[in-house]
Amino acid sequence: MMPTTTMMPTIPMTRARRIRPGFRARVLGVSAALLALAIAGGLVAQRTIRLERLEREIESELEQERRELELLAAGRDPATGEAFEGNVRAIFDTFLGRNVPAEGEVYLTFVDGRIYRWTPTPLRLDQQPELVARWLALTTGVRDSLETPAGPVRYLVVPLRQNEQTQGHFVVAFFLEERLEEIDSSLRLAALTSGVMLVLATGAAWLVAGRLLRPLRRVTERARTITETDLSGRIEVEGDDEIAELGRTFNEMLDRLGDAFEVQRRFVDDAGHELRTPITIVRGHLELMGDDPEERAETLALVTDELDRMARIVDDLLVLAKAEQPDFVHPEPIELSDVTTELLVKARALGDRDWRLAACGEGTIAADPQRLAQAVLNLARNAVEHTVAGTRIDIGSAREAGEVRLWVSDSGPGIDSADRDRIFDRFARGRGVGRRSEGAGLGLAIVRAVAEGHGGRVDLVSEVGEGSTFTIVLPDVIPYESDEDENVNVNVNENERTAPWPGS
Repeated sequence: MMPTTTMMPTIPMTRARRIRPGFRARVLGVSAALLALAIAGGLVAQRTIRLERLEREIESELEQERRELELLAAGRDPATGEAFEGNVRAIFDTFLGRNVPAEGEVYLTFVDGRIYRWTPTPLRLDQQPELVARWLALTTGVRDSLETPAGPVRYLVVPLRQNEQTQGHFVVAFFLEERLEEIDSSLRLAALTSGVMLVLATGAAWLVAGRLLRPLRRVTERARTITETDLSGRIEVEGDDEIAELGRTFNEMLDRLGDAFEVQRRFVDDAGHELRTPITIVRGHLELMGDDPEERAETLALVTDELDRMARIVDDLLVLAKAEQPDFVHPEPIELSDVTTELLVKARALGDRDWRLAACGEGTIAADPQRLAQAVLNLARNAVEHTVAGTRIDIGSAREAGEVRLWVSDSGPGIDSADRDRIFDRFARGRGVGRRSEGAGLGLAIVRAVAEGHGGRVDLVSEVGEGSTFTIVLPDVIPYESDEDENVNVNVNENERTAPWPGS
């Protein structure tokens, strides 16, 4: 008996959506955090500064007490009018009678190794034997600090000596706990006040941000109503601020997208029409092809010709698609005269015409030789398709007025003025002159794309019945072959100009 296998149901694993706060919350959150850090940093800096100030004040007061004691010891006893002469008890009595300790300040006096007099103190330091022993062993003044149950203490010990004998010790000490607590209390109050103000300011900023972002929400809502099939919606723009500029830019983008989509739809429609015709011809002749060898040979020749035409259409479409990319052309140093003569040689294979070199410019230019040859030969092929055998066709080049010109001139039927701008569009052909071309109407569009890819243009001079001259105009620059020079191109010198071009 075969064991049975129980299939466990598959539980779809759904990825939890990450909740992310909105733009307003993120901006205000970051702003509030930065302000809180700034407040905290300010409070820390303020505490550090106040502690340093307190330290300086204590040092100043200790130094002042030392000077007053030394001046008193060097003076006279006000009770007798005589010098103290080492009578430390009288010195201490006079000093303590004249001076009132400041807040947290304590006076301690020692005579003959024992405590003599002292002022009120939070903690009896004289009852710490080790500390007192260290003080009484001093023969020179010392400043120091210590930690006590009553908080940190800064003190100064001044020995009084007579005839190289220590007669007594004077100690002035500052208990800092109250002053430190005062500083911390004021900082806590400042922190509380700053926190309350931060909360109030953040709340106010939240409301103000909501009002400021309201136009942006309208932009978002309008953007949601725009689809790929309906780009007619536009955003109402008011004011001249950044959001209004965003709205105008968004509307301009929709205009460009609408134009691009319209061109794309027209492009797809025209391309489909152009490719559908040769496909229909091929299919029709294949379906009617009989068994006769001569008929089959004629049909195969026709089918091959139509397939070649389809291949040319596809190649031209690919070229025009690449023309939208930044690396469509790859300029390099080329010799203008060599390019011109090579183009003439290649053009002679296009048809039985009277090919002539009208002019030949000289010098090195920066251009893509393959794209340039493609454009000029398209012009030459266009001239062949609109002329008869033996007709003269000129090819030439020139450099003048800061430009490089390559032209193809024929004596064909010419182009009507109404068609001169339209014929450079994709799938466009001239009207009223008959159709001799088997192409798809992409040749002149490729010529314009190549010229514009070089930063140039295409000029046309034509009269009906008198022929046409198509001129590719490029900026005249001389490339440096060295990679070390940052200025790759410079303007050509005036003495390198050559013969004028037709129509100038």
